[in-house]
Amino acid sequence: RPAAGGMMDLAYVCEWEKWPKSTHCPSVPLACAWSCRNLIAFTTDLRSDDQGAGLLPGPWTVHPSVEGLRCHLLPTGSRLLSADADGQIKCWSMADHLANSWESSVGSLVEGDPIVALSWLHNGVKLALHVEKSGASSFGEKFSRVKFSPSLTLFGGKPMEGWIAVTVSGLVTVSLLKPSGQVLTSTESLCRLRGRVALADIAFTGGGNIVVATADGSSASPVQFYKVCVSVVSEKCRIDTEILPSLFMRCTTDPNRKDKFPAITHLKFLARDMSEQVSLLCQTSSIVECWSLRKEGLPVNNIFQQISPVVGDKQPMILKWRILSATNDLDRVSAVALPKLPISLTNTDLKVASDTQFYPGLGLALAFHDGSVHIVHRLSLQTMAVFYSSAAPRPVDEPAIKRPRTAGPAVHFKAMQLSWTSLALVGIDNYGKLSMLRISPSMGHTLDVNLALRHLLFLLEYCMVTGYDWWDILLHVQPSMVQSLVEKLHEEYTRQNAALQQVLSTRILAMKASLCRLSPCTVARVCDYHTKLFLIAISSTLKSLLRPHFLNTPDKSPGDRLTEICAKITDVDIDKVMINLKTEEFVLDMNTLQALQQLLQWVGDFVLYLLASLPNQGSPLRPGHSFLRDGTSLGVLRELMVVIRIWGLLKPSCLPVYTATSDTQDSMSLLFRLLTKLWICCRDEGPASEPDEALVDECCLLPSQLLIPSLDWLPVSDGLVSRLQPKQPLRLHFGKAPTLPGSATSLQLDGLIRAPGQPRIDHLRRLHLGAYPTEECKACARCGCVTMLKSPNRTTAVKQWEQRWIKNC
Repeated sequence: RPAAGGMMDLAYVCEWEKWPKSTHCPSVPLACAWSCRNLIAFTTDLRSDDQGAGLLPGPWTVHPSVEGLRCHLLPTGSRLLSADADGQIKCWSMADHLANSWESSVGSLVEGDPIVALSWLHNGVKLALHVEKSGASSFGEKFSRVKFSPSLTLFGGKPMEGWIAVTVSGLVTVSLLKPSGQVLTSTESLCRLRGRVALADIAFTGGGNIVVATADGSSASPVQFYKVCVSVVSEKCRIDTEILPSLFMRCTTDPNRKDKFPAITHLKFLARDMSEQVSLLCQTSSIVECWSLRKEGLPVNNIFQQISPVVGDKQPMILKWRILSATNDLDRVSAVALPKLPISLTNTDLKVASDTQFYPGLGLALAFHDGSVHIVHRLSLQTMAVFYSSAAPRPVDEPAIKRPRTAGPAVHFKAMQLSWTSLALVGIDNYGKLSMLRISPSMGHTLDVNLALRHLLFLLEYCMVTGYDWWDILLHVQPSMVQSLVEKLHEEYTRQNAALQQVLSTRILAMKASLCRLSPCTVARVCDYHTKLFLIAISSTLKSLLRPHFLNTPDKSPGDRLTEICAKITDVDIDKVMINLKTEEFVLDMNTLQALQQLLQWVGDFVLYLLASLPNQGSPLRPGHSFLRDGTSLGVLRELMVVIRIWGLLKPSCLPVYTATSDTQDSMSLLFRLLTKLWICCRDEGPASEPDEALVDECCLLPSQLLIPSLDWLPVSDGLVSRLQPKQPLRLHFGKAPTLPGSATSLQLDGLIRAPGQPRIDHLRRLHLGAYPTEECKACARCGCVTMLKSPNRTTAVKQWEQRWIKNC
């Protein structure tokens, strides 16, 4: 099912395992929403107990209890609005912050009045994307905040949450969510003379106002626009409306074509925060028109200019709708999707986008009844990409009249949404199936490899700054791009100031981990990135439990003082470092300390694992390799070891448990001493430093002194991105986890991270090859390795022994 020029292709299809045709109602309108966390909400037209909106944290996972014919996700994805034909609006939120469990606690009702448009109020956050500055070093130059007022603010300027809806009878209803949980609801008529509203859309202005566009469905009637102002007066919600200039569609002004376009089927603002531009669609043969609201001067007669010179000096201005572009006759349009990427649509910005060859966010998607999907330019409406659902693609310029008719109703999308970077599109068809399409960033243009990488890097940086999920970008990352993208991403990150780096520290680690999953060459790094994320979480949790002994404390918190003192005192004796701390700040409840034992055990096991793997630290394919050259992470581990030591004095049962060969050995002191030496080496000589031989020798003896734990590094992942790399569409079923064959990447990881004796194997290899006296092998000899030492060819003997170890132990 390829697109023209490979600009769009099918990633996967998710369908219902059982679909009773007798309950299928094709006349029911469908809705679809896509949040910046890549959660998708959608409705189906299935008349049964499973009817409702599905929320997809995974493509096959649905939550069928969300009922409604329209749905609108909060941009963050944490809340969902649903509305039905009875005028009932429900606000859904995650139960216990779980993406696959939702509950409805509040809502509103306009009894017996179906909802035709629904939207969350604007929170005042608007970002501008400067494509021409994609090569700048500062993120502040690439992405800047635009001055934009929220629809309604609380005390201190904090935006107030709520929603606005338009009903079929011409009412506008607004509900406000107060911090106390109370809901303030008000309903007013859009104008004095109420009429039928078949179509409506909602947009927001920079001044905090709301613009509502309505149409009665007939192309002979005007498209009306209203300004809505929301306020809170005496603890009550107040709505004020004002009529704005209206427009008639251009296609209806031609007497010869007037009867050809009897109805308006779609009415959309080009962007949620851009109320000055709107697109309209007519049927039966579809035509798309794009309009813009502009200020124009009102000509004044010379007589009035002579009477009043002030009028002649300052020409009065009026707002007027002007058509920007229109398409030729098209097939019947079934669904429309608008881009969310904040690309400005002025002529200057469009020229910059053309010069930089940056195409994401410039096109809107049109789905047709013949099953095809077209991406057209937002302003010029020129076709940019085409996708055909049939097996045989047809030429773009082939007239619609020449296309053969299919035997039966064609499968087509009834609802669509573009992702937040416009690199993917999801569609719900008339049989309830969900299809995910990739949209090429190049839109079929031939781009230089470095330019294509720079565009992907620019979008990854955008997601990192905004906190949006980047799953749709990963759909376009090939394994050969991973190494370069990770390096360039890290390079751009290190250019930012220290404060911004601290804010983005966890996001870039998660982004690097997801990128490295896509290539077998970088798969071992995934373990390290996930472990660093876990280490940051543990460090933040443990330091947050520390409390100052006196209320009038200095500016630095106990956690900051711990970091400063541990960085200043480089003594290898843990007790000497501990003496310099105010131990009263570490006093916790005994039950709390015992509850932390598993986290403390993980820290202790991880330190032991790292030090035991130091003799083999030259191999980048081993998990933990990056930790051995990361002075910052080693410093965090050193701080946590000090905290554990202090808490062990308060409650010895919370200390990590080690299996040692000697009862008199102080394992914590031994590990802290070796960790400090390694940390000093990385801090003084940099990441490229090599530890001295004495430290390596001591670490080689660790397996004979302590039992090395086997760590399960990588969390279980059932994601699809790595399996979509060959660009072969997958077929999935709702409510049923796929039994997909493991990829080569996951198999390689499993063999690498779960080999139980790998640290001991590496240690014994060093002993067997003669780096140390062979007598020390006797302390850790297993599976007959002592007898194999008698072999004259030690290298061959070690390989045979490794095979026996992995097979038997």
